[in-house]
Amino acid sequence: MKISFIINGMSKIIDVADENTPLLYIIRDVLDLKGTKFGCGKAACGACTLHVNNEAVRSCSYPVKFAEGKEIITIEGLGNRAKPHPVQQAWIEEIVPQCGYCQPGFIMATAALLNKVPRPTDKDIDNNIINICRCGTYYRMRKAIHRAAELSAESGSTSFKITD
Repeated sequence: MKISFIINGMSKIIDVADENTPLLYIIRDVLDLKGTKFGCGKAACGACTLHVNNEAVRSCSYPVKFAEGKEIITIEGLGNRAKPHPVQQAWIEEIVPQCGYCQPGFIMATAALLNKVPRPTDKDIDNNIINICRCGTYYRMRKAIHRAAELSAESGSTSFKITD
């Protein structure tokens, strides 16, 4: 079965044997985008979070058939070294990661939250950022989320943009 979608601004048509294959496996194994991580495989930890039509999605439990005709953004499409997304910049400024494994999922979940709630309260963060970090960097992440909101406001944009 052929599935077509836009990923990080590029049109893709892929041939899949099983339309119920998790999108995560297509992203990592077929498209070779390794930033999105496998964590639990049960949509509980959030390491595999990416955006589908501007919504945060746990890609380990999202069948590829549901990606048909949609726009997907992975951590690779959110920003880059030369022009990081405000969330990525805030993560750097606040020195958030320890091991870093879960961070792409947290960054993607945070970018989706800021698209909906440009100035989130601590309660908004608690209710929406439910990913799991085994290193326990939650305090630094909370600071970084508030900093990302400031950076987004300073730049005049709260929505993510795909960068080259």
